[in-house]
Amino acid sequence: MKILLKNAQRLHESGQLKRCDVFIEHQHIKFIERSITASADRVIDCEGHMLIPGLIDVHVHLREPGGENKETIQTGTKAAAKGGFTTICAMPNTTPVPDDTRSVEQLIAIINKDAFVRVLPYASITKGQKGNELSPIGKLSKAGVFAFTDDGVGIQKAAKMFEAMHEAAKHNQSIVAHCEDDSLQNGGVVHEGNVSERLDLPGIPSVSESIHIARDLLLAEATGCHYHVCHVSTKESVRVIREAKKAGIHVTAEVTPHHLLLNENDITHHDAQFKMNPPLRTKEDQDALLNGLLDNTIDIIATDHAPHHVEEKKLGFLKAPFGIVGLETAFPLLYTHLVETGKMTIHQLVDRFTRRPAGIFGLPYGTLKEGQIADITLVDLQNEKMINRNEFYSKGQNTPFHGWIVKGWPILTIASGDIVYKDKD
Repeated sequence: MKILLKNAQRLHESGQLKRCDVFIEHQHIKFIERSITASADRVIDCEGHMLIPGLIDVHVHLREPGGENKETIQTGTKAAAKGGFTTICAMPNTTPVPDDTRSVEQLIAIINKDAFVRVLPYASITKGQKGNELSPIGKLSKAGVFAFTDDGVGIQKAAKMFEAMHEAAKHNQSIVAHCEDDSLQNGGVVHEGNVSERLDLPGIPSVSESIHIARDLLLAEATGCHYHVCHVSTKESVRVIREAKKAGIHVTAEVTPHHLLLNENDITHHDAQFKMNPPLRTKEDQDALLNGLLDNTIDIIATDHAPHHVEEKKLGFLKAPFGIVGLETAFPLLYTHLVETGKMTIHQLVDRFTRRPAGIFGLPYGTLKEGQIADITLVDLQNEKMINRNEFYSKGQNTPFHGWIVKGWPILTIASGDIVYKDKD
């Protein structure tokens, strides 16, 4: 299909918006010029809205196979397209866990059949994510997995993580880690501090995260492995990552929109829509995360999109599962509360959702250039709308942001040259 995008405003590295037309043919960007006149199957007037590369999210839970009551590859990728994402990376906490070539091949078959956007599957570091037997990293690398993680479960044995990093480095693969020391977790459901005392709930101390990161950083230095830290949440974690980068250790890190925008003080009552792992920490931690993102200690933003059935989240803090959804709300939330408030620039925000994750993981996406795959998102920076969980494409409605009014909504998403989302309005 040939698509001609007219009257767009392309975001440049300077942060300026410059008028352009874009001609797409055979899944690739053929021309980007100030004005293009050409025959096309579809001509779309962009009406001066901002054109950016398709967003990339390296941390998404699609639940399929095994958790289809929470989300499917079809519903999750529809939600991704609505949120402006054209590449998402699926975590392996499914049933079965993708820990052998057969399960990975079966997962890729479902992706090829049902996905609206590009899905890159993780494989687990250990068999069944149990932390004991290593998955066959070499064979799984050849099967086409994105990287290796036991996300949702911290690798408790240092020797096992050391072995995994050795194998990953040998096959030029990345180890992506959920960092949590179970001996310090104490069955917690919120941050250990003000909120746990106020609501009389068991707390998760900050050190349960940072001690695992510190351990793994030294293992990454010893093995030469690329080590990526999931959903950083504490000031201590930011500090040790910053020092590791200064020491030349190959470490990268991500932060979620909810940890950038919320802290423990936002939890005013027993509402499990605010239950996530890692939990919302202190205001001081929240500030450290933003500073870390701005000074490049934290490299990228990832949603940790974690859908759950509505009845599960009604069980309260003690029994409800951890996690919130994020694909459909991430960009407008951060644009409204970080860019519009002057805390970061629009270029910085887009960069951490596009070029940065692509560069870290060696993906051929994340920029708008002639000859590249046509992954494109059009964003309306002016239209204000309320976040309404009842309108989500995702099966998950679990969000603490219901009712927030934000702007910067994606209104058109093109993935590999195909229109996968167009705003009805």
